[in-house]
Amino acid sequence: METRALGAEFIGTLGLVLGGCGAAVLAADFGTGGNGTSLGLGFVGVSLAFGLTVVTGAYALGHISGGHFNPAVTAGLVAGGRFPMAKAPLYIASQVAGAIVGAVLIYLMAGSPEIDNSAAGAFAANGYGDLSPNGSAMGTAFITEVVMTAMFLIVILGATAKKAAAGMGGLAIGLMLVLIHLISIPVTNTSVNPARSTSQALFAGGDYIPQLWLFWVAPVIGGVLGALIYRGLLGEAEDVEFA
Repeated sequence: METRALGAEFIGTLGLVLGGCGAAVLAADFGTGGNGTSLGLGFVGVSLAFGLTVVTGAYALGHISGGHFNPAVTAGLVAGGRFPMAKAPLYIASQVAGAIVGAVLIYLMAGSPEIDNSAAGAFAANGYGDLSPNGSAMGTAFITEVVMTAMFLIVILGATAKKAAAGMGGLAIGLMLVLIHLISIPVTNTSVNPARSTSQALFAGGDYIPQLWLFWVAPVIGGVLGALIYRGLLGEAEDVEFA
């Protein structure tokens, strides 16, 4: 396997965490101005930040590695016949490593703060129950992550198919990620990406660690399910990588 491809996955996932989670940690709530208006991005701004990182990463790095930046995407592309299973473990390891380095950079940029790991969404981490922004139960969180990731993979496979509009895949995928965050930030703080969830949980600590399993299992199931739906109902497997 090319070192360049693994490097692209590392950098792309680092950028996704730095851009999306960084926006959530550093700029989502930035106080109010003199007229009482919020100076922070809010969850709409954070949703856009996640989408923009995928758009820029896809166009900058997609031609090198396929631009997965997400273990659930890699698993889905394997299930969809777009990516060889033998390459998946090293891709996933590179993604997780990149995400962790991204979280380290956010922590340092935030001034090495003390993190209240009893608070929902602490350090942009994902959670359910008391750690969910709206107190969603485990079952609700699981269903949300499966459905959102499945829809993400359907869009990815459709937007990057050979007959799709040339050069528009990255934009469609990034916009879909914005939509996913707009829907599911209130439920789980939006994962759909086990690498992103792992990096933030490691810093948040507390009950975020034992809850991390859900944000691996549900997105991977969703990614595989979405790929199988696309492959079985909407298209055929193509011997190409996501780019």
